[in-house]
Amino acid sequence: MTPWTVDRGCPASCAADPDPRVPLGELARRYAALTYSLTRAVARGDRLAEPAALRAEARAVLGALGVGLEVAGDDRLSVRGAAVGTLVVANHISWLDVIALLAVEPVSVLAKREVGQWPVIGALARRAGTRFIDRDGSPRELPGIVAELREALRGGASVVVFPQATTWCSASGGRFRRAVFQAAVDAGAPVRPATVEYRQSGAPSTAAAFLGTEEFTASLRRVAGARELGGRVTVHAPMWGTDRRELAAAARRAVLGAGATPVPNVPAV
Repeated sequence: MTPWTVDRGCPASCAADPDPRVPLGELARRYAALTYSLTRAVARGDRLAEPAALRAEARAVLGALGVGLEVAGDDRLSVRGAAVGTLVVANHISWLDVIALLAVEPVSVLAKREVGQWPVIGALARRAGTRFIDRDGSPRELPGIVAELREALRGGASVVVFPQATTWCSASGGRFRRAVFQAAVDAGAPVRPATVEYRQSGAPSTAAAFLGTEEFTASLRRVAGARELGGRVTVHAPMWGTDRRELAAAARRAVLGAGATPVPNVPAV
């Protein structure tokens, strides 16, 4: 196994159906609200890349889906006063992670190429400045991705990456691939760990998880149908380093160590 190897992640069966669910009437209202929010976002055109607009639209999508958001720790992802951008590293549970993080602070996102092909959402992602990669591509492509990240950070752009490279049903799953941390080392940029978690009615939940070969529409239906579903983003203290192995290990400890609640049946790391 090499530093480039992608873990297989959780199977789709790890994503639990929401309990309790909203009534059908409320589900229809949420779909209508989501359609309105996405239509308005599309109408913004290139203005969607403006931080205030992007944050507002991310919060509107969460609101349309009935998903609450709690932010703990720092109130922003990028590091104040840094001369370069911030490499934000978070665990990966769902497509909803990106929306939750953008609702905290609009930054660029490194996402799998398939996201750019999703109807409407793909177009919005491109306009928001998302950087797409082939998650299952050749390892020879990864040095180029690292170089692109390095230049983005040197240019002052903050970028969210998911070093687990695939989704798990809770924050406690998966290794952190070290490659992306090299970009922060080369750019002299801070690394900001963030923990993303989801709860329903106050209890840890996998209802928001988007796993395996599941279709996006199935995951969306589960999220929209969940009553009292909430996301929590814990923004940890920034860290610097000159060794990508040490940075990756320290970031993973931060992500798992502050409030990350294991969910039953999560595969062992």
